[in-house]
Amino acid sequence: MTAERPAAEPASGLLALERMKTRPEFLRAARARAVRMPGFVLQGRDRQEPDGPARVGITCSKKVGNAVARNRAKRRLREVARLELGDLGRAGWDYVLIGRRDVTAERSFDSLRADLSAALERLHP
Repeated sequence: MTAERPAAEPASGLLALERMKTRPEFLRAARARAVRMPGFVLQGRDRQEPDGPARVGITCSKKVGNAVARNRAKRRLREVARLELGDLGRAGWDYVLIGRRDVTAERSFDSLRADLSAALERLHP
């Protein structure tokens, strides 16, 4: 028996974030706009739901490295998304962060945060 986890309440002024879980959600975001940054690729799609929460998905292919490297890259991208999308993301949008080979796991954390801020500015002019 699994219990439903309640949705996390965002702190005041922060955007509520949900996880993207299914392949079709990722594919719909892939058909939208993409912004390439040194540390990752950001794909974004407006779902046309201004009251809906922002959703985020993280992915790293085997090109990023072995399982340890992929998991490290995904953990870092997840934390960057948590810190930056709460302030800079928009409600009703889907965001997918795609890790890059030999970069995402090794790039400094502050650089990854700066990359996401710059990518969001380019995605939302």
